[in-house]
Amino acid sequence: MKKRMLALCVTAAVGMTACSSGGEAAPTTEAVQESQTTAAETTTAQAETEPAPEEAASGTFEGTGNGFGGELQVKVTVADGKMEDIEVVSHHESSVVFNRALPIITERILEAQSPEVDSVTGATFTSYAVKAAVAEAMKEQGTEFGEITFATQGPAVEQVQGEDVHTQLVIVGGGPAGLGAAITAKENGLKDVLVVEKLDILSGNGKFDLNFYDVFNSEAQKANGVEDSIEKFMEDMKDAGNTPERLKVWAEGESVIDAWLRSFGVELNHNYGGRNHMKDKDNYAGEAIQDGMEAQAEKLGVEIRTGTKGTDLIFDGDKVVGVTVESKAEKYNIMADAVIIATGGFSYNKDLLAKYAPGYEVLNTSNQMGATGDFVPVFEKYGFKLEHMDTIRVIPTILIPSRDLTNSGAGSVYVNGDGERFVNERLGGLDMGKAILDQDVTWMVVDTKKVEDNANVRKQVKGGKFIEAATWEELADLMGVNKENFVKTIEAYNKNAEEGVEDEFGHTPERALLPEGPYYASKIESAVHMTKGGVSANEHAQILREDGSVVDGLYGAGEVTWQSGGYSQSVVFGRISGQEAAAYIQGN
Repeated sequence: MKKRMLALCVTAAVGMTACSSGGEAAPTTEAVQESQTTAAETTTAQAETEPAPEEAASGTFEGTGNGFGGELQVKVTVADGKMEDIEVVSHHESSVVFNRALPIITERILEAQSPEVDSVTGATFTSYAVKAAVAEAMKEQGTEFGEITFATQGPAVEQVQGEDVHTQLVIVGGGPAGLGAAITAKENGLKDVLVVEKLDILSGNGKFDLNFYDVFNSEAQKANGVEDSIEKFMEDMKDAGNTPERLKVWAEGESVIDAWLRSFGVELNHNYGGRNHMKDKDNYAGEAIQDGMEAQAEKLGVEIRTGTKGTDLIFDGDKVVGVTVESKAEKYNIMADAVIIATGGFSYNKDLLAKYAPGYEVLNTSNQMGATGDFVPVFEKYGFKLEHMDTIRVIPTILIPSRDLTNSGAGSVYVNGDGERFVNERLGGLDMGKAILDQDVTWMVVDTKKVEDNANVRKQVKGGKFIEAATWEELADLMGVNKENFVKTIEAYNKNAEEGVEDEFGHTPERALLPEGPYYASKIESAVHMTKGGVSANEHAQILREDGSVVDGLYGAGEVTWQSGGYSQSVVFGRISGQEAAAYIQGN
């Protein structure tokens, strides 16, 4: 078997790997796999000899690798021993990750002429699958690269000090808030807007979200006959912990967010009660919104640098005039007339959870790997005001191992490895998380009505993330739980539901499960979904010091700030920060 020398060219800069404390379930998602890849595991470059040109085979060669969703197959086109094209012909990866990661990983491989390149941060499992498949295809061609592992990286490079970059506005963080800020700043007249994102792909956790909630005055709401208003919103949210001024601008922002999204082609046409919105009945809001915002930012000429991590603020006296950043290859300063921080929360940083919200660090997280609270130490260092840092949103049920958020409402029964219930399915919060952790395993069991009624469960069942059986007995066998106990548990649950009786856990089931299958089950756990606390910002999205004074030239939006809401609120205050920063820069 011929060997091929590693190309020594430098691939595209990759993002700084997010630090993650131990205790994660393994392996779970792209993010968890990323946290398990360490520099110490990095494979050494293969010392090999270049094949003679006349020996190099040409043609199309196939290979397979295992991604997060299963087998991934590629075709590699080779001409005169050189890889010319990589085509993924089949895969089962999440589209929101795969579609963003594939162009990057294939470009790196083709540039290096080797699968021994850096994985795409935020898409490690997908990257591994493509790299392993390419290595197998090239082995068929006659070029041996050796074993590809999750630790396989490209050649090390020396990080150097780069020259200063100058722009009007720099935004740190390319998630929902950061992209909302960038688009709005451009819409308000700024010519030079630069976004830096530490991961290699954009859109944070927003791209995974089912629901764009807290939105009103939308076309879907109107079509659904839902009457709403700014006044009603403010009344509903009056005790959420916002200042009256910030509550007012939030309400105003939510009232126009649907029209703003539609202005560049993002339509949320399914309103399923109140202020909840999806693209349509079977398609999540997050994918449509984040795809649309990424496309609009590109159309407007926003400069985006992925694989670039913000590390500190630059001051001129009391005014913020830039940020320090670093990529794999260099460190440098970005000097700007104003700075927006939109780096997200710290759900993925167990050390910060233990410091600010003790107890929650025992839970996994449903958030993406970039949520490591990088700027919390920066805020601490400069005496900025931090609020509600112990306020944590826990999702009662996520699937194992995929970490998909799933519905925990009516029609869900939780059983342990003995086939018995052990908790009130409506308990929620840290108490629910700990109760699940105390079991050897926890299964969520649902029926076909649950699948029909809930978009996320329906999508997850179609995606093969639940096991399926025709009867309770068959389901117990597939789950590996005590069959007799399990059947008795379901019978008791259904009896309580039919009679309206509260069970020993303080729960009165909303409804009985259907008498006929099929039935479905998936392993679950609870997870930290959002850290609600963060740096304090006023109604203009200006970041505040401990004494309440404004930090000149500095704005914040999204989960990096204290905010009472979530996804749509991040976009709303991203837009407010972009608008206010543009006015500040232009002297308005």
